[in-house]
Amino acid sequence: MREVTAALTSLVRSARRELLIFDDPGSCLGQCVPEEFLEFASACVRAAGERERGRAPVGVRRIVPRHGLVGVAYPLPHQLSGEARQTDSIPFKMIMVDREVAAVPLDLELHYHGLLLIRDPVVVQALVRTHEIWWETGEELPTAARPLPGSLPGPLRPVLEALVAGATDEAAATRLGMSSRTYSRRVGDLLAALGTTSRFRAGAEAVRKGWI
Repeated sequence: MREVTAALTSLVRSARRELLIFDDPGSCLGQCVPEEFLEFASACVRAAGERERGRAPVGVRRIVPRHGLVGVAYPLPHQLSGEARQTDSIPFKMIMVDREVAAVPLDLELHYHGLLLIRDPVVVQALVRTHEIWWETGEELPTAARPLPGSLPGPLRPVLEALVAGATDEAAATRLGMSSRTYSRRVGDLLAALGTTSRFRAGAEAVRKGWI
C-alpha cells in the first residue's frame, strides 16, 4: 500500500493542467481495502483541484458509473472536485495526468492491488480518446443522492453480513479493512436503519425488509 500511495501521490502532484479520471466509488465496498487508503485517494485528487500558494488548480474530469454511486456517501457534484459525469459503465479505473502519463490498476478495478504507469504516447492517446468518448455520452450527476426508500445503504451491507455471520466486532473490522471505531459506528448506523437497538433483533428486521 505504501508503494501505491507514493506512486499516486507523486503522479497527481506532478499535474500541471488536467486530470482525466475513470472512477467507481462503489468498487471498494466490501473489498477489504483499508479505510485510510480510500480517504487518501479522495483527498489526493481533491488537493490537486484546489491548489493554493501560487499553484493554479488543475482541471479534473471524472467519469463514474451509475451503479458505483449507490450507497456511497459522497457522490454529490459539489463533493467531487472538478467536473463529473455518470455513464452506464466505465471500461476500467484510471487516473491520467496532463494527457502524458496514466495510472491503470493491474486488475483494472482497484489501484490498491497495484498499478501500471503508462507513458507510451500512442497508448496514452488511445486512453485519452476513450475518456473523451465516455465523457461525450455521459450525463451530469444528480444534484441530490438519497437511498431508495426501504433500501439498504451500500456501505452497511458488509456490516449486516458480518453480523448475520456472527463475527466478532474485532474480526469483522479486520476483514472489512476498518478500524474498530469505524466498524462500531457503522453497526450503530445499521441498527438505526433497522429501527432497533438490539443486534439480535436486527437480523429479524433485516429479513422482514428483504435485506437478507
